Amino acid sequence: MSRASAPGAPLPAGTAAAHIDAKVQALDDWRGPVLARLRELILRADPGVVEEWKWGTAAWSAQGLICTGETYKQVVKLTFAHGAELPDPAGLFNSSLEGRVRRAIDFRQGDGVDAAAFTALVRAAVARNRG
Repeated sequence: MSRASAPGAPLPAGTAAAHIDAKVQALDDWRGPVLARLRELILRADPGVVEEWKWGTAAWSAQGLICTGETYKQVVKLTFAHGAELPDPAGLFNSSLEGRVRRAIDFRQGDGVDAAAFTALVRAAVARNRG
């Protein structure tokens, strides 16, 4: 098995973007537009952000994993790999709060996205990875 096809290994950038595009298109309810909006904010937050498709889901990295974007029946979940270390003055983290490392944001149908606070959180995650 090649490195690129190993479980959890990132796919080439174009392939990852295509997988994420397909995922957004396949979600024929509110979750597709929410995932697309979050993706847009993540990619705009820093020009060094790279899209990946890992563990069967969307992932974004910049010198290390920033977050994954999972979709469930009731939520679009953004799990930040090192969220417990990040400042969150707007209180965006609302899931996985008991974790010692990760933190997540669950977006439910009808929830708005505080673009400025979310962008600041992504930028903090990038800065943390760059050390």
